[in-house]
Amino acid sequence: MAFTIPEGLHPDLNPLAWMIGTWRGKGRGEYPTIETFEYAHEVVFNHDGRPFMNYYSRSWIIDKDGEIIRPAASEAGFWRVKENNVLEVVISHNTGISEGWVGQFDGPKIQLVMDQGYSAPSAKIVTAGVRLYGLVAGELFFAYDMAAEGQELQAHIWSTLERQSE
Repeated sequence: MAFTIPEGLHPDLNPLAWMIGTWRGKGRGEYPTIETFEYAHEVVFNHDGRPFMNYYSRSWIIDKDGEIIRPAASEAGFWRVKENNVLEVVISHNTGISEGWVGQFDGPKIQLVMDQGYSAPSAKIVTAGVRLYGLVAGELFFAYDMAAEGQELQAHIWSTLERQSE
């Protein structure tokens, strides 16, 4: 599928224009406090002409045949491009967690580090995180390493997503 710069995109977002759209695929997750799982994943990046991207991600736990078992995580946020290829990202999760992320982009490779987090009284405590987004062979690769519930920073989830036709 040919890629074009989205109409009305704020010039600050040009370096991230490749992300705009809907991406879907599958991934895998693991963590010492949960069972290993597979999931279907959808990520949407869009814009309204202002200097930030809107972000929405949702997922579903799937069985070995790829059939949906139940809804899983969802998160929403905003991505802001700053000088020197810096990104500032805020994300809120359906589980009662909100996070601030800071990172760098280098072409189609983005690495974010959790700057600050907030957990609602009933939510798990996430103490650190690293996110990687990248364009690999035309697909969006995503990985999230997490430190939570007394565990060290380690791999948690990763997925590969294909751009969808709009």
